[in-house]
Amino acid sequence: MSEQTYIIRDANLEDLQKIVDIYNTSIPGKLATADLEEVTVESRLTWFHEHNPHHRPLWVLEEDGVIVGWLSFQSFYGRPAYDATAEVSIYLDPSVHGKGYARVLMNKAISECPKLEIKTLLAFVFGHNAPSIKLFEHYQFERWAHLPKIANMDGVERDLVILGRRVVE
Repeated sequence: MSEQTYIIRDANLEDLQKIVDIYNTSIPGKLATADLEEVTVESRLTWFHEHNPHHRPLWVLEEDGVIVGWLSFQSFYGRPAYDATAEVSIYLDPSVHGKGYARVLMNKAISECPKLEIKTLLAFVFGHNAPSIKLFEHYQFERWAHLPKIANMDGVERDLVILGRRVVE
């Protein structure tokens, strides 16, 4: 990472096409999302507008001025009592896999939780997604739930692991 320059910033609507493009690259591998077909910008507009910099941010990571990844905080379960809990998701362009950008994004996410009034982070990860599980476990996320064979990925049943970490006491 030292040779590249990167920034993390709040996403704006003009970034949504690149966010969708990066997300869509994860679909064929059936490792990081339960979507089976590509999504469109139009189908993600409501999701995009559910984010805001002060409560549930959506950040993009730019390398040398090009968006190569993103992180989102999503409200958990949509009930007020869970307001201090958020699901975190990270997606990277395949061209930057292995560069450490997932850790860069996780470091920022965890450090920003107090300002965002988030006390608990959750990650929903397929049981066969060893790299993502390893990433979250590196940040002291624990396996809080195991939902066996909950997703049908083109005829293959996959487990879902819910990892969690209390970030603010």
